[in-house]
Amino acid sequence: MFTPPASNTEKDFLMLHLRELPYFRSLVRAVEARFYQDLPLPAPTLDIGCGDGHFAGVAFERPLEAGIDPWFAPLREAQQRKAYRLLLQAEGAKLPFADGFFASAVSNSVLEHIPQVEAVLAEIWRVLQEGAPFYFCVPNHQFLAALSVGRFFDRVKLPSLSNAYRAFFNRISRHHHCDPPEVWQARLEQNGFELLEWWHYFSPSALAVVEWGHYFGLPSLILKKLTGRWILTPTAWNLALPKWIVQQHYQAEPRTPEGVYTFYIAKKTSRG
Repeated sequence: MFTPPASNTEKDFLMLHLRELPYFRSLVRAVEARFYQDLPLPAPTLDIGCGDGHFAGVAFERPLEAGIDPWFAPLREAQQRKAYRLLLQAEGAKLPFADGFFASAVSNSVLEHIPQVEAVLAEIWRVLQEGAPFYFCVPNHQFLAALSVGRFFDRVKLPSLSNAYRAFFNRISRHHHCDPPEVWQARLEQNGFELLEWWHYFSPSALAVVEWGHYFGLPSLILKKLTGRWILTPTAWNLALPKWIVQQHYQAEPRTPEGVYTFYIAKKTSRG
């Protein structure tokens, strides 16, 4: 396991996310945004599963050269944010780019949602240059066990309810993969990548904020459906309470062996 150096950046990624996203989603993305600050990202860069472009607009200092996503609605939002030079509606398993076009690639909390992820890895390998870095993060094998409601049912000896709850939360999270590093290493190596470094991050207590945020954040979801915005008034006074809820987890050391997410650094190698 690799422990990366702490970033020297002064950018407040937490507040930048809180202005536009629900507090629980902001916490995860703000923690992840810090990781990229010390990593080389040579151009051109491809973002696989770019979504609405908010993360890229906050995490990266330059507009990325290309972003792809299978859904049109978030791409329209991404276009307004100008976080990419090119946006295309495309499947990860069918990338509309020439072989060896990109010098780097990122995929932030996306690959866990793709059932046939091996086909996507093969396509990413195809469009990357030799030796190009590929950065991605996903929930790991500790995610489901760390869910607070599931742990409560474990303590009161109700395994059937515990299992049912974890299956429910995994379903609403649209997770197809919550795997340990050795599984991802095998996938990467089978598709022409070398795994260079990885680390677990995001403690179980931080996950509890995200877990309960799914339920307490229902008003934000209604607001998004009605207005197209998660946060109607992104002022300091309106964001004071959500910032207070998540600030301690953002300031805490995010890298921990008990972390429920894993960040990976891989590079393209030649297939033997």
